[in-house]
Amino acid sequence: MRAILPPILAFPDLDGMGYPALDRLSLRRIVATPKAALDLPPAERATVRVLMTSASRGCDGALVAALPGLELVVSQGAGLDRIDSAALSARAIRLRSVSEAVTDDVADLALTLTHALLRDLIGADRFARDGSWTQGRFSVTESAVGKAMGIVGLSGRIGQAIAARARASRMRIAGLDRASNRGLDADLFTGLPALAAASDILVLALPWSPDLTHMVGAEVMGRLGPKGILINVARGALVDTQALITALEAEEPQVPARLAALPRVILTPHIGAQTWGQRARAAAIAEAEVLAFLGLGAPG
Repeated sequence: MRAILPPILAFPDLDGMGYPALDRLSLRRIVATPKAALDLPPAERATVRVLMTSASRGCDGALVAALPGLELVVSQGAGLDRIDSAALSARAIRLRSVSEAVTDDVADLALTLTHALLRDLIGADRFARDGSWTQGRFSVTESAVGKAMGIVGLSGRIGQAIAARARASRMRIAGLDRASNRGLDADLFTGLPALAAASDILVLALPWSPDLTHMVGAEVMGRLGPKGILINVARGALVDTQALITALEAEEPQVPARLAALPRVILTPHIGAQTWGQRARAAAIAEAEVLAFLGLGAPG
C-alpha cells in the first residue's frame, strides 16, 4: 500500500501558534529547518502544495526550486526579506503574508516608545530606584500634545494604525508627498530630509528592501535635530547606524557598548509583533487560508 503524504510542509510552530484543524486532518508534515526540507527525498518534496513558513525562516530560491508542486506559500508575519518573491512569481506561486495580524502590536510599540522617550520613563525609573527622588525633583519632560509625528510608510496598514494612536494623543501627523498619502489628513513634504525637519518624532514603518538600506543617514538625522526622536519599528538596516551613533554603532542583533550606554536611547530586540495575541491571530488566519486553498472550508 502506498502512503498518502500530507500536502503541507511546515516548520515547527512558534510558541503560541497552533493549527488544530490542519492537524486533526493530518495535513501537515513538520521539518526542523529549511535545510531539512531540502534534504527530503525528491518524491516527498514533489507532493508539497503548500509551504507554511515565517519571516525568520523564509523561502529562498533553492527551496522554491526543490518543491516542484508548490502552489501556495503562507508566511506568518510581515517581513518578506527572506522570501524570494521573484522566484515565486516566476512560477505563479501565490504568496500570502498574514501581516494584518501584526498591525496593532507594532503600532502600540511605536507609540509606547514615543511616550517613553518624550517622558524619559527609563530615566524616571532609575531616578526613583536609586534614591535620587529623596534628593530633589525629576527633570521636566516633553508632552506628546501638539508634537508633529512624521510617519514613513503612512499609507500602510501599520502606518495608519500608528497615526490613529498618535492622533488620540493629540499629535499632528505628517508624511511624504506621495499619491498614496494624499487625503489622509496629514501634512505632506517632498523628500525625507524635509519630512524630518518638520517632525518632532520620525517613525519608520515600512518594509525593507535593498534600495532603502540606510535611507536614514546623517542628513536626515541632522534635519530631525538634537531634540528630535527617531522611532524604528521596521528593519534596522533602514538606518545608517554609524551616522546614528555619531548623532547620538550597530547591526542587529549586535548592540555596541557606545550605543547601549546612551541614556536617551531605548533599545529593543525585534519584538514589534512578538505577543501571544499576534501569534494566535496569525495562526488562525494562516490556518483558514490554507483550508480554503485546499477546498476544505474554514476551521471547525
